[in-house]
Amino acid sequence: MRVFENTCTFDYSWANVSVANWRKYCAWNTQSTHVIAVDTLDRTVDPHTGILRSERLITCKQNAPRWLLKLTGSEVSYVREVSEVDVRNKTVTLRSVNLTGSNIVSVSETVVYSPHPDAPDTKTLFTQDASITAYGAFSRICNAVEEWSVERFGQNAQKGRMGFEAVLEMSAKAFRDMKEGNKEEA
Repeated sequence: MRVFENTCTFDYSWANVSVANWRKYCAWNTQSTHVIAVDTLDRTVDPHTGILRSERLITCKQNAPRWLLKLTGSEVSYVREVSEVDVRNKTVTLRSVNLTGSNIVSVSETVVYSPHPDAPDTKTLFTQDASITAYGAFSRICNAVEEWSVERFGQNAQKGRMGFEAVLEMSAKAFRDMKEGNKEEA
């Protein structure tokens, strides 16, 4: 098993980031062209805690080496994501696991967005960790798959951040434009 960990700060409030999270795979994000579809399977609000829980199926086109595609049997992969938005404690927690090829390599990821401790009103802390486990009879092959997966995860994390920054910027602009439009109407 290999572990990937990542943290960064977004210069936007938790409220802005938590709303933009739902637009993460939209056209504004030019880094997420591999995402074919995002389907919401279930969405509920806990009446006692107020936590919004969503379950989504994310369909992606894989950009993997040929040898790995031969093992999984498809260029299309599916990821199950379960998210919880806790407005009271100001956290968005996303847990995802790959469904495609999980008998070969299992990727379990957790992402948390929370107010940054140094600037809780204006910045958001992003934490990400993933455990990657390859299965098979040959440890060298498993090690190679895990190492490639961790390296790829790091590359994708950088792209994901760039794409999400673009979504945050466009969301903030749309919000400013909407506020200015409301002022003009008043």
